[in-house]
Amino acid sequence: MTKTVIFTGPMGAGKSSIGRRVAKKIGASFTDTDSVIVARHGAIATIFAEHGEDEFRRIEREVVAEALAGGGVVALGGGAVLAAETRELMRDHLVIYLDVDDTTIASRIRGAKRPLLNEEDPIEAWKRITDARRPIYEDIADVRYDTSHGPIKAVVESAAEWAQERVGTKENDDER
Repeated sequence: MTKTVIFTGPMGAGKSSIGRRVAKKIGASFTDTDSVIVARHGAIATIFAEHGEDEFRRIEREVVAEALAGGGVVALGGGAVLAAETRELMRDHLVIYLDVDDTTIASRIRGAKRPLLNEEDPIEAWKRITDARRPIYEDIADVRYDTSHGPIKAVVESAAEWAQERVGTKENDDER
């Protein structure tokens, strides 16, 4: 079975930008599930405001399942791992967890329109959400990269090499 390379991790860790570069480097298609949701349903903030988080998560589960079935490289929204059925689908693929520290994240999310960070202190909200999700990211991941410091190019190179060695193989099936 050819495996999909999945990027997961907290908001602002670089899943979309790094995932896109890795896909190009390994000659694979790239899907950003949040972008697919926006293209089909409108702004995520609007979905949250008009239909609530439960409806957004329902849409997200469908889009993620479709993206994983499509192969290539897929960047997930930070909360996609909350759904047990999504985590179960992820177990058949290669999961790269991108992590970032709270000091670095401040500059990345400042002014961003992220519904879950619409609080007085968005950095505290980010920390709370990330701390709650971290055990899930760690559990589902095959490998972890910290994007807090250093050139993103180094993460791209390392992740691409790691993925390229495993795409189309079953070698990591027994490592879980």
